[in-house]
Amino acid sequence: MVCWLLIQCRTSIIIPSTYQSALDYIYDLLRHSSLFTASTFETWWTVIIYAVIEVSYTYRFGHNPQLRLANRNLNPNAVSKPIPKMQRPKDRVKEGFVYISPLLLLDLTLIKKYSGVPIQDMASSGNYDLCSVAKTIHGTFLAPTLHNFTLASPLQTRRALPAAPPTSRELALQLITSLVIYDTLFFIFHLTLHHPNFASIHSHHHNHREINPQITNQLDIFERLGLVLLANFSLNIIGSHVLTRTIFVLIFVWLLVDIHSGMDLEWGYDKILPDGWASGSKRHSIHHRAGNRYYAPFFNWWDDLLEWTCKSWIEKGDRMIALKSI
Repeated sequence: MVCWLLIQCRTSIIIPSTYQSALDYIYDLLRHSSLFTASTFETWWTVIIYAVIEVSYTYRFGHNPQLRLANRNLNPNAVSKPIPKMQRPKDRVKEGFVYISPLLLLDLTLIKKYSGVPIQDMASSGNYDLCSVAKTIHGTFLAPTLHNFTLASPLQTRRALPAAPPTSRELALQLITSLVIYDTLFFIFHLTLHHPNFASIHSHHHNHREINPQITNQLDIFERLGLVLLANFSLNIIGSHVLTRTIFVLIFVWLLVDIHSGMDLEWGYDKILPDGWASGSKRHSIHHRAGNRYYAPFFNWWDDLLEWTCKSWIEKGDRMIALKSI
């Protein structure tokens, strides 16, 4: 399986024509779909993907005690630790509403800007007069532009899309690059949240008896928005194609749930990537227990650099944690 994935990724970069006909067909279907052109598509897509992935991980967490990291250090004859209190799907409506509301607000008020889309099309989707495009809308992806609210068009309901799909090379390289950029940005953001001045924001995420898949979205609203905006920036800064963004959501959500799974799974992404590259669930569970190391979400590079440059500070934190546990 691992070899197959690596071969497909390498082929998509080296020989992009191999997958182009399939990409052309898929993107043509999506581009002419009213669901895909809706301004709220990415928000609902993220929610659906999260629901499917997190629920599947949660089910496995609850029915496979031998996979839980919390049980790994127990005596073979010891009884497994009880499953931590977890929410049922019907009890999570409020959590979903709190997550979706600010994102839908942005979706329905800001013009969507994507690489490969003429500025005239962006302006038209935002209800702007094409004759005054230069004065009313910014061409850069990083500058937000409000929808032109009128009685005839009170909300931003659709998004202008590129006419052509990306090549598989562009798709693969954009996915890899955006994930690396996000990992770097969130490492800095996460490290900042562990500063005493901001600890109250992040403490909610660490408030649990045992890390489990549901902890993925146990976030303060500020932290949740930071996570989403950093992901969006990581895609926009390199001009990612809208199809790249769609696939990015799938991979991004899977990685987030995987590191919070609290399980050592045989198909975890840390077992797919070369040894030492990925943080995975084991490292992230250590972070949730200790809080003084392993801040990067997906890869090891920045954490390894921090360990090397701040070794004495981390060892001091380890001693303090050990004293508290006595």
